[in-house]
Amino acid sequence: MNTRSGLILFGAILVGGPVVALSVLGTWSREAAPAVELPLRLTRMEQTSGTEMLLQAVSPVSDQIVWVSGHGGTYARTIDGGQSWNARVIPGAETLEFRDVDAFDARTAYLMSAGSGPLSRIYRTDDGGLTWDLQFLNDHPDGFLDCMAFWNPREGLAYGDAVEGQLFILRTEDGGASWTRVPDDALPPAQDGEGGFAASGSCVETGPRGRAWIATGNAETPRLLWTENEGRSWSFSNVPVVGGVAAGLTTVDFLDGRRGIALGGVIGQDTVRVDNVTVTSDGGRVWTLGGRPAMRGPVYGASWVPDAPTPTVFAVGPGGADYSTDGGASWQTAAQETYWAVSFASLGAGWAVGPEGRITHFGFGGG
Repeated sequence: MNTRSGLILFGAILVGGPVVALSVLGTWSREAAPAVELPLRLTRMEQTSGTEMLLQAVSPVSDQIVWVSGHGGTYARTIDGGQSWNARVIPGAETLEFRDVDAFDARTAYLMSAGSGPLSRIYRTDDGGLTWDLQFLNDHPDGFLDCMAFWNPREGLAYGDAVEGQLFILRTEDGGASWTRVPDDALPPAQDGEGGFAASGSCVETGPRGRAWIATGNAETPRLLWTENEGRSWSFSNVPVVGGVAAGLTTVDFLDGRRGIALGGVIGQDTVRVDNVTVTSDGGRVWTLGGRPAMRGPVYGASWVPDAPTPTVFAVGPGGADYSTDGGASWQTAAQETYWAVSFASLGAGWAVGPEGRITHFGFGGG
């Protein structure tokens, strides 16, 4: 679909208008959780982004270094935990909508724009955003990138809507210098209309030992695509959430190699609550329903909270922000403002982004 409604279009589901990358990147490791006394106390602080553009993706490298991206060719970076943000526009990219950002340190980051044909692009910087190299330019008129994720600065994936009835996944092994499409015979057949939601840059997640997952939607049956060989070949699992046109999964995140969560809903129906949370404990083979969030409408982005004493996940969407301290079984309200993406670097440091340059710092501390 290419019609703009001021909300989200699907792959061609653009998530436009002012209505939240997961992608906390770097190599995969999980440190031992520190001792934290329950109950956890949620903290919140608004930050000044330096832009009024819609922000759709966030990638925290650490408690201090965070990158965000959004419309109007805009990205922003902080190196002091958000006390100050430096927002910029890439020259010549003023019409692009950067729906995903994946960062590795204060100097190295990727940006992905979403849109039909050549509006879908991937850029990389190695000097903190002073200069950007255009690495991928979509040359198919029906192509539409939705999100990307990386195992490390050299190896990563990008996912887009199906093209000519075939799933569309790109791989790089050389830091984005070249992007190669995964051949059709290494992919499951695409469902009619299947693609991704370019909402929060979090419909792709990478994991340990070459694992990765892709959340799909806009088809009769929402699915999680999964790989165990760095994206060279893919399998899939059906998931028990709402499906159909403009419905399905928008975001996926894994706490470790086995425990994961995927969320979504019906795009554009911001006043209803449906079955839109699914969880797995076996690496993504079998998915079961989780509890419905407290917020109404779809979820756009979600992030596990590292080092929490219980499995804690944070979710955002047009209806606000919720969190669960029991792995997605039950939810509590964190905020009622609209957000598009969220990601946590640590127990005490997470960021959610949204319309009009909104950046909010969330954290959890001891009671």
